[in-house]
Amino acid sequence: MLLDVVIIVTAIPSITDAFHSLPDVGWYGGAYTLASASLQPMTGKLYTYFRLKWVFLICFAIFEIGSLICGLSTSSKMLIIGRAVAGMGSAGLQNGAFTLISAAVPKDRLPAFQGICMGGAQLGLVFGPLLGGAFTQYVSWRWCFYINLPIGGVAAAALLFIQVPDQMPKDKFSIVIRNVWPKLDLVGFVIFASASIMFLIALQFGGESHPWNSSVVIGLFCGAGVTYIVFVLWEKRMGENAMIPLSIVSQRIIWCSCIFMAFLMSCTFCASYYLPIYFQTVKGASPTMSGVDMLPNILVNVAFGVSTGVTISKVGYYLPFGVSCSVLLAIATGLLSTLKLHTSRARQVGFQILLGAGQGMGTQIPILAAQNAVPSSKVAYAMSVVIFSQTFMGSVMLSAANTILSNTLRTKIPEYAPDVNLEAVIHAGARGVRKVISGADLDGVLHAYTDSIDRVFYMVVGGMCACFCVAWGLGWKDVRKPKPATSPA
Repeated sequence: MLLDVVIIVTAIPSITDAFHSLPDVGWYGGAYTLASASLQPMTGKLYTYFRLKWVFLICFAIFEIGSLICGLSTSSKMLIIGRAVAGMGSAGLQNGAFTLISAAVPKDRLPAFQGICMGGAQLGLVFGPLLGGAFTQYVSWRWCFYINLPIGGVAAAALLFIQVPDQMPKDKFSIVIRNVWPKLDLVGFVIFASASIMFLIALQFGGESHPWNSSVVIGLFCGAGVTYIVFVLWEKRMGENAMIPLSIVSQRIIWCSCIFMAFLMSCTFCASYYLPIYFQTVKGASPTMSGVDMLPNILVNVAFGVSTGVTISKVGYYLPFGVSCSVLLAIATGLLSTLKLHTSRARQVGFQILLGAGQGMGTQIPILAAQNAVPSSKVAYAMSVVIFSQTFMGSVMLSAANTILSNTLRTKIPEYAPDVNLEAVIHAGARGVRKVISGADLDGVLHAYTDSIDRVFYMVVGGMCACFCVAWGLGWKDVRKPKPATSPA
């Protein structure tokens, strides 16, 4: 799923060329995020009441249908619809995977298994731009979506024939649908989805099609805020039947896990989006080679993800790893904020090694904390809230990063390259700068780009400092299997 979030990044210039759709760029990612974030809390309800395996497979099928629509798109609108359908399916995939693992694996072995899974997910997240660049450069951008079909088909077929246990006994579908329908909190879902859609549309519009101080953007933000307040009041009224029970999110470990995951994955998203821009725009790398330049991050990320899971299974405590990863990432993103036009390859590699170590070490920590904070019957709720915080905050931070990049470019380009046409440079996009500017003016524009990317990472450093603060609230729990008490001789 995380692969699908970023694989499109390097394909977007080719897509806009094919459909002449530069104004729609924000919606290629926004439609996916809108649909996914709006539905994620509801999937917690579905996994709680219905059989895990079949809910997961249905979500997977919807995701695959969305990918097929994207691959077959004949217009920009069709592509946006496909991205929205894929986002609807993805809403239940990541939290569903963690819920399935939690049901099938003993708690003392969860860290090792989840370390492997998160290593694979992180591999997709940071490897996505490389794959997207290779497909776009050598085959077609459509294969960024087609690739999901054969891989997904094999995975779904394998899961179809595997016996997946449920976390608690569940009745047949016909019985469940009659008894559970009133408990799904559809009113809460409609209120929550409306608020999330308004908020995320405001982020899409702000600074792009509408100024941030426009009545449309302000109205959307105000509407979202009021609707979120109504949602909280409704959930309080619904009690334990709420879509997001307040008894769960009010627990310190759960809300700390949500904040930790939100800032941690925001760091990962920003690095995955803006490091390729640095390598392609500033260093002049091709889409494929920019992925190769990110291999230090990729390899270290996966290695630390797997080894951290195995280590936690042995030592039992995850809190030290949560604190350590936030320190590593604060240092790594601080160093990345020093990237300049002539930064050496050794520094680029070293900074990415620190980044990969922190990402790999920390990604599964909030998942483990949330799983161990609630009873088995409530794990699906906890997972849906934690994964929602990842998706929602990732969208917020990427939107903020885009605004920072755009505003800084508009300030710095006239400073470093006063003779160039500012609007022509902005319209050319990150990959097109070298086609419209040359000579000393190009060096000035590239300096403006490095300053802009540096400021994006300043924001990420702040997020990682917040991550360090909430890491201490993740709980000091031993996840190993308790040893049987020995009777006295």
